[in-house]
Amino acid sequence: MSYTIALAGKGGTGKTTMAGLLIRYMVEKGLKPVLAVDADANANLNEVLGVQAAQTIGDAREEMKKGGLPGMTKDIFMEMRIQESLVEAEGFDLIIMGRPEGQGCYCAANTLLTQFIEKLSQNYPYMVVDNEAGMEHISRLTTREIDVLLIVSDSSRRGLQAAIRIGELTRELGLKIEKRLVIINRAEQEDLSDLTSWEKLLQDQGLTLLGVIPKDEMIYEFDKEGKPTSTLPENSTARAAAFQLFGLLF
Repeated sequence: MSYTIALAGKGGTGKTTMAGLLIRYMVEKGLKPVLAVDADANANLNEVLGVQAAQTIGDAREEMKKGGLPGMTKDIFMEMRIQESLVEAEGFDLIIMGRPEGQGCYCAANTLLTQFIEKLSQNYPYMVVDNEAGMEHISRLTTREIDVLLIVSDSSRRGLQAAIRIGELTRELGLKIEKRLVIINRAEQEDLSDLTSWEKLLQDQGLTLLGVIPKDEMIYEFDKEGKPTSTLPENSTARAAAFQLFGLLF
């Protein structure tokens, strides 16, 4: 089974940038191939990684609900569409889940989706899943066994409370998680004085503070210029701090 790291966090915390940097770290360190799964409804992991997006699994699910292709069974159709949705890159492959389902019953499609993603993940020693805060996708995506849940937060009290709620949600979903870790991202220098209180707050809720990543103007410059933030150079303070923390995960 793949060593699975799932990222979650409320919007605006830099979660997807962290997912992209984690995948880059793994590839550079020879921890590959990686199956990267974009399970955020606002899918943009491909932009962070600098690869073109393909059709989403949501598209395939819609097609199957409408009957798929004539003369083809549903399971063969879904397997074909999942293979077509896979974006191959150097050291990693990316699959995009797409938006949540609309009206009507998607039980059959979701069951087949779970089966084939599980089958696909067996070809990869590592899997990184970029989730939205709700974690609904991952409750169907895997066998509910996650090695590391990495919750990305900002340094605000509201952000930390959101991280705590995500941790609580994973317990409500019955997800089997080995480690629940939190990264405080985009921290200002003055925020470091609150480090002890953050650790205590999170620890009381069954979460562990992995570390802090400073605010880095270079990320904003990359975003403004449309550059993939996973390609931040070595002199990026956020990249350096993130890579140091990622080394603690393996």
